[in-house]
Amino acid sequence: VLAFSGVATSARAEQLPLWEAGAGATVISFPDYRGSDERRSWVLPFPYLVYRGEFLQADERRIRGLFFKTERVELDANVSATPPVESSENEARRGMPDLDATLEIGPSLNFFLLQTDDRKARLELRLPARAALASDFSHVHFAGWVFQPNLNVDLRDVLGHRGWKLGMLAGPMFSDRRYNQYFYGVDPAFATAGRPAYNASGGYAGTQFIAALSKRYRDFWIGGFARWDTLHNAEFADSPLVKTNQYFAAGFAVAWIVGESKTRVEMNKSQ
Repeated sequence: VLAFSGVATSARAEQLPLWEAGAGATVISFPDYRGSDERRSWVLPFPYLVYRGEFLQADERRIRGLFFKTERVELDANVSATPPVESSENEARRGMPDLDATLEIGPSLNFFLLQTDDRKARLELRLPARAALASDFSHVHFAGWVFQPNLNVDLRDVLGHRGWKLGMLAGPMFSDRRYNQYFYGVDPAFATAGRPAYNASGGYAGTQFIAALSKRYRDFWIGGFARWDTLHNAEFADSPLVKTNQYFAAGFAVAWIVGESKTRVEMNKSQ
């Protein structure tokens, strides 16, 4: 794949606002945790923020801080999260401690593998490693490490219409023993006839496939995503808390842009 790194990278720049701001709402449906056969749906407000600084960059896809960047390699910050789970509302975890919300943050080394001359297609290899912090907002504790290498494809002007963006990501996950024990371990004090004690080990944690489609109009933005997740052959697949080895998640969002900076910055079409 590295042979494709020789593709021409001539850039076509445009002047864009330094920042754009707005507000929106999203409808999302997720399982309680990876491997749960119970799920929740939420309707949530969210802020819409695009910032095009030299170090800090944020758009509808991600927020990142750039530490290092060349034409082919960059090092940035990668962030992910999981929602809290009340064990009283999940049959598999009933009687166990609740799962706090987690914030996962760490560096990601990204390699640009392929880009078309018109910059409408881009392939990256991303290597994020994140530390997980769990909190109920009264205390914070370390919950382990996650490594999630993936291939990411970004396509512009898809569906035959200008402005539509399609992003696709696929790759395995690896997590350490502490992380897996937090989500899938069962201490002897919480073991039952149908939920034996279980100690999780670290290693392969399944594979994710994600697709997201979005478009920015003059005054609003729309987007949606779908995710398929498999835990087949994961190190913790035999945990009594794993009730399904695969699941789907999806969501849709719309945001209205209410303001933008008068300051303009030069950005490449691919950014």
